[in-house]
Amino acid sequence: MKLTTVLVSVSLCAASLAFSQKASADEQLAVSLCEYVAADDKSALRKKLKSSRVKIRNVFDAIQCNGNNLLRHAIASNAADTGEFIVKNLPKSALEDGADIAWAEGNGHGGSPIIAVIKERAGL
Repeated sequence: MKLTTVLVSVSLCAASLAFSQKASADEQLAVSLCEYVAADDKSALRKKLKSSRVKIRNVFDAIQCNGNNLLRHAIASNAADTGEFIVKNLPKSALEDGADIAWAEGNGHGGSPIIAVIKERAGL
């Protein structure tokens, strides 16, 4: 009986550690991507995505930078190169609703060069 209790306890501890490390890795990836977008460092962004074996389209909806998605974060940070990279790697369906354009215009970023890239890609 005592052996079973010890085994269960060890298993639960190991499982909690494994879960915590995964969450930390995902959080660190998100922080890194936000920093590279803000710095307009397209090559570092690409390198981080490649080394993490992640595509931008797969993490776009999950990552928030200062309360904005990656594209809005790029617009607010005047990060034209990384913003264009993000737009070109997203599916057109993610851009067709025009929500990011409306957000940009409503927040004083209507003149951003990223808006033109979004409109061209989405066919708006």
